[in-house]
Order: sequence, then structure tokens, then C-alpha cells
Amino acid sequence: MNCPLKNTNLVQIGFIVRDIEKTKQEFARFFDVPVPPTVNSGEYAVTKTEYRGEPAPKAQCQMTFFYFGDLQMELIQPNEEPSAWREYLEEHGEGIHHLAFQVNGMQVNIENCEEWGMKLVQKGEYRRGNGRYAFLDATDSLKMFVELLEQDEEKTE
Repeated sequence: MNCPLKNTNLVQIGFIVRDIEKTKQEFARFFDVPVPPTVNSGEYAVTKTEYRGEPAPKAQCQMTFFYFGDLQMELIQPNEEPSAWREYLEEHGEGIHHLAFQVNGMQVNIENCEEWGMKLVQKGEYRRGNGRYAFLDATDSLKMFVELLEQDEEKTE
């Protein structure tokens, strides 16, 4: 089977880190850009996080973002609760965690990725609940996770 994604619009490279405050300082220094703010992944009432098919209300992370044109670089520091972020950090250490792709049709893209050999590990909502994400384990083949991102169309009146 060829590429399982209906769209290969790469929008983000994600890194797992143990100390986001220290690491973001180093990235900012390396790229000679201002240090971005750190944000929390959000409350379960919005995120509806599921980890390995079960509700994961305590799974959270701290995140910060750097922007390079249309490409976003994300640093992620997971909390101690079980999650795709914590699992990856414990099994693989710090470094590249995922490549994220903007998709339309989340479920069909998940199914295609699973057929390709990936395994859905975590999914949830983001923004104000008008976007969703899914982490698929591709560590055997691609040595990282693949993240799918889908956003509802903004309505303008």
C-alpha cells in the first residue's frame, strides 16, 4: 500500500522534551528568535483525550511553538500520567516525536494508517473543541508517531 494519507500537507514537527523551559531557550537561541510562551494542552472537558481507547482525563502536557513559514515546530513536555507523550519519552527518550499532517476526514485517514500498519494510540480535541488530533504509532516503520490534525471550517457571517 502506498501513502495512507489522502493529503500529505506536513504542518508540524513535534519534539518530546523533559524540560520545556530549558529546551525552548536553547531552540530560541539556536534560531535567534524570541522565546515563545508555554501553554497547557487544556482541560479534559474540551480535550476529551483518549489514550489506548480509554478516557485519559489526567493526560496533559506543556507545549510551545516555533513558526517557520507554514511549518510549525512543537516542543512537548508531558505530565506523569499515561499518554502518547509520556509513553514515547519513556521508551525512546527526548527527540523527534511526530510529524503532523493536516487532513480532511479524520476517521478515514486513521483507518488508512491502521491498514498501512500504524496503531492509533491517542486522540482528542484541541482549540475550542473545533479541532481534533490523532497520534498513530509508526515507530516500527518510520521511527516516530504520525499525528493527524483536522479543523472544522471557521464560519464567517
